Amino acid sequence: RDFNERCAQCSEVNWGLTDGGRFYCRSCHNVTERTREVVSADFISNTRIQTISKGLRKQEKTDGGCEWYVCEGFQLVLKKQAEALEALGVCPQMKDEILCNFWRRYLQKSKQAYCNRPAGETVKALSVCDSSTDVDSEPERPSLLHLSLSESEGDLQTDCSFASSTSRVSESTSVCSGSVDGSLYLMKNQREKLRMTMPMTLSFCYMALLWLREPMTLSDLLRFVVEGHIPYLNVFQHFPEKMKLCGLDLKIFCVESWPVYEEVYSKMLELAAFLDLPRFPDITDSCFLHPDMLCMKYLMEANLPDELHNWTCRVVKKICIGEADFLTLVPGNKSTRNVKYDVLAAAVIVVVLKLLFLLDDHYEWLLSDFAEESNKNNKEGGPYFEFKKWYKVIKCSLDVEQKKLDEERAKYLWRCEKPLFYSAKKKSKVLKRRQMVVNLQNQFGKLSGSVQPAEKPKPSSFQLSWSEENTDGSCFHGHSLKGILQEKCGLLTAMNPAYWLCTVKLCTEKLCGHLAHYREVDFPQSYHFVLRLFSFLLRIQPSYIHDEVCVIEHKLFNKKLCKKSKYNTGLRK
Repeated sequence: RDFNERCAQCSEVNWGLTDGGRFYCRSCHNVTERTREVVSADFISNTRIQTISKGLRKQEKTDGGCEWYVCEGFQLVLKKQAEALEALGVCPQMKDEILCNFWRRYLQKSKQAYCNRPAGETVKALSVCDSSTDVDSEPERPSLLHLSLSESEGDLQTDCSFASSTSRVSESTSVCSGSVDGSLYLMKNQREKLRMTMPMTLSFCYMALLWLREPMTLSDLLRFVVEGHIPYLNVFQHFPEKMKLCGLDLKIFCVESWPVYEEVYSKMLELAAFLDLPRFPDITDSCFLHPDMLCMKYLMEANLPDELHNWTCRVVKKICIGEADFLTLVPGNKSTRNVKYDVLAAAVIVVVLKLLFLLDDHYEWLLSDFAEESNKNNKEGGPYFEFKKWYKVIKCSLDVEQKKLDEERAKYLWRCEKPLFYSAKKKSKVLKRRQMVVNLQNQFGKLSGSVQPAEKPKPSSFQLSWSEENTDGSCFHGHSLKGILQEKCGLLTAMNPAYWLCTVKLCTEKLCGHLAHYREVDFPQSYHFVLRLFSFLLRIQPSYIHDEVCVIEHKLFNKKLCKKSKYNTGLRK
């Protein structure tokens, strides 16, 4: 009541007290450096104390560590990932504005910060001011991702259920985890709040990228993670020295598997709904995530003719999957279908290849033989596209790249350079053993004359690159489709009007997780090869692309399927 200054953030006069004795605005949760000091002893004797000043964080005398909470660890992980994305060329406002606000909202919704305590409990808030800042200086807008977790005073105040139990389990948590709430964080009752995990950090990043409509798909994001350009595996090595990581903390922050596309995507949808986010910015035809733009990218990477882009645009327009209402994410709206932009574009290309080449292990080879004969007599214009020649070139490159990827994954050392220990008692043994291993590796390396690993290649949006300047004819971008097309009513159409559907009826069972079942032996090898190519480019299972192909086919041939179903019903009657 004695503090009547207006908030620098929202100009309101509605102050509360944090556990550290600082004033914070109840309207916008802005935290100031001003603290409240109790002077009158009479006031204390007649008033129930509601807040207790923590002061500086308690330092452990034994190992020099400090108290820290699990959400602070995830906050640091998000900070490192945002900085890596910014270094890759992502808009700088992603970290300080978009991702920061998403993280604040999550902390508030999960009642870990920025929230009012239940009746009889104290209020927790976030202190974001540096300890070196002058007390009388004007408070700045807090930026979570700029925090120095090892130096700030009372960095992140956590949920009451965590903090109120700290005193009772202080001895056990100090032994079985380095964080204050490591053991409590893994309890069942915390899972109801969409408990934070390492894959969810990538969901946060992708959600921020999608909000900004950045030219980076989810498959690109996960590939950059696997290649080491974005911190994820062993990211806890970047934790400050005072944040001791051991015991149960390793179950939370130690990752021993590659991130999975479906898991990261589904968690992103859950997060967007959990945070009550509004409709995302519209995905228009000028955005990189639009199917027309992504199809152009994947056609170039798959070394397919440029003329195919006209056909992909026709399919996109025909089934209305290029509309902003279809492409834009609306969190929590179950009536709209959630779009995986990269998978959708790849599926459109597969459908176009089926329309033109049929991909039945017979018709595409006949067309290829015809194109080969035409190229012998064709002396003017660009060469006709030969499917057989394209197949051989792509298969050779794909096998080499796939083998290289498998070897890199097999050789990957999951153990990080920073030694880990599950209890303070075993710390000395672990450090000694780790030093012994490093010494042995260095000695054997010198004896065997092993070559030092090369530097990581620079990140690129393209995994396969093809140049028209090559004289070996391995680039098919400029090849023509005239040999397989015919003009009808002023429009170019495929010479063969036949088409085979991947499935007549989509699966409606929610438990199976797929709209159509895919087994390699049930489909032509040409179709499987094309799926394998795009599954390598997107680093996902072929079955997910197959699902999207089936959905597009049912939209494209909806009228014919309806007529067929009515005809079959009439025959039964």
